[in-house]
Amino acid sequence: MTDHLEKLTLSPAGQTVHRRLFTKADGRPLRLYGYTPHTEAPQAEDDGEVAKGGELRWHPLRREWNVYAPHRQNRTFKPSAADDPLSPTKPGGAATEIPFTDFELAIFENKFTSLHREAPAPQSVAGVESAVAKGHCDVVVYTPEQSGNLHTIGQDKRRLLLSAWNDRYADLFAQGCKFVLPFESRGEAVGVTLHHPHGQIYAFPFVPKVQRDAAAGFQGGYDLAAHMAEGIDTYGVAEAGGIDAVCPPFARFPYETYLVPRRPVKGPWEFTEDEAAGFAELLGDMTRRYDALFGQVTPYMLSLHAAPIGLEADWQFHAKFYPLMRSPGRIKYLASVEQSTGAFTVDVMPESAAQELRAL
Repeated sequence: MTDHLEKLTLSPAGQTVHRRLFTKADGRPLRLYGYTPHTEAPQAEDDGEVAKGGELRWHPLRREWNVYAPHRQNRTFKPSAADDPLSPTKPGGAATEIPFTDFELAIFENKFTSLHREAPAPQSVAGVESAVAKGHCDVVVYTPEQSGNLHTIGQDKRRLLLSAWNDRYADLFAQGCKFVLPFESRGEAVGVTLHHPHGQIYAFPFVPKVQRDAAAGFQGGYDLAAHMAEGIDTYGVAEAGGIDAVCPPFARFPYETYLVPRRPVKGPWEFTEDEAAGFAELLGDMTRRYDALFGQVTPYMLSLHAAPIGLEADWQFHAKFYPLMRSPGRIKYLASVEQSTGAFTVDVMPESAAQELRAL
């Protein structure tokens, strides 16, 4: 069993973050990140079977790979607070995914993973182009508390989260993954089945179509930072540390917002100290603004878009918030037109969305 502590310098200011790498009883890695060393002895664990990913199949009309992982049908579904698998394990209590009584931030390999470093050979099906789903899927637990969000966890925890993301970027790229996507799905309307504050990381063995298309745009001369700066008075929502929160004029979701560094970088590992602090601040600020605008816990999809391996030229890192609300109490559904053509019908003009969010 692996269990060791390390000191990591993960910010331009040289701030020390401690990482504990622990191997769970079932063989999955667990990483505990914190500003103080984590030295607690582990609680008892369950030693169950762990899935090792699904398979990839090529869609010849959309020209993209999709992941098939039928074992995920059995993943944990809306457990009670008493059975929360992302909470710390209580002494003498039922085992959770984190066999310690406390932690600051935790990242562990998903038990119901879609991609895995030891993924099996795909099924042989006539007329189907398939491939091994080699990769990695992490669960990122923001806090030991069962409730909260990117706003309420505070700036120190958001900075710790950014350090942990950067650490995982480095490790997963070193393993040969081509594209790494930290993301958060928030709210039952998005399909969330665990309410404990958390996100995920998917590391792909290929560059997905959306990122291939974005790379083509950047390499063709598109300057995201300059474009957003030109319309900042109309589309800007907030700014912190050289990062702009903007409702882009080409938004596909009502109230969609990008976080865009004014100084183009390939990924958050290139941030200055001010940029890192500003980016972390805006993660919480946008969550606060959405909840205030809609008067509820707003379901959204958040994703970080750093440069894929091999397509780094001219790439500009950005993060995207896709809220699923079009007005208080009304969800924006992706219906026939959007699903069939990829052409979104947007109910709110981006300039109006920016004005409303800016006012909050």
